[in-house]
Amino acid sequence: MKKTVILLLTLAAVALKTNAQDPKFYLKGGFNLANVSYNKSGEVNDANSLPSFHAGLMADLPILPLLSIQPGIQFSGKGSKVKWAQGSYSAESKFNPGYVEVPVNLVVNLPLIDQESKVFFGAGGYAAMGVTGKRKINVNALGIQYSQENKIKFSNDDPTTGNEEDAGYGKLKRFDYGLNATAGFAFHNLLISVNYSLGLAKIYSGTDNGADDKSKNRVLSLSLGVSL
Repeated sequence: MKKTVILLLTLAAVALKTNAQDPKFYLKGGFNLANVSYNKSGEVNDANSLPSFHAGLMADLPILPLLSIQPGIQFSGKGSKVKWAQGSYSAESKFNPGYVEVPVNLVVNLPLIDQESKVFFGAGGYAAMGVTGKRKINVNALGIQYSQENKIKFSNDDPTTGNEEDAGYGKLKRFDYGLNATAGFAFHNLLISVNYSLGLAKIYSGTDNGADDKSKNRVLSLSLGVSL
């Protein structure tokens, strides 16, 4: 009985300690390792991973003891690359779309030394809108090199119905959405976190059939945040 009382008092103290935290707002940015799935199971080819970045704002808003919501808004680079070679012919293709993204995660907070330091982990979702990006191809054939770079074009799909306007080959859907898993540490005015986003929307425009119909965004991110 005594041990049970001590345990309950300890949990109550931790809960009060966590609940006493004030909301925090962070300027956040970091490294993205982006890729695109290639089959129904959502698998990716690690060789196609493309380095990119993200930058934006994030809030940490306590709502209950040990729980908080982390909404944010950020620019996030996604995409992938493909290399192939045969004999005297080789080529590399990259596409790197940029999205304005709004993630919202529900996280569990475990206090460390004081109420300003904690470990957190949780999950949530994101919605994103494509705003920019480039597609580049480099070809080497019989010693002759050729490069081409174009802006990525987005179709104006309707996120509420799934209908697409101005859809076409080589275009990406304007809107993306998916799930997040996140974890990290907060130390006074600094935050370090890792996030994995699992896109649920097909990324290519006007694709109801074929291999491109299975392509969805996958992004592993490492972030550093500074409180404002």
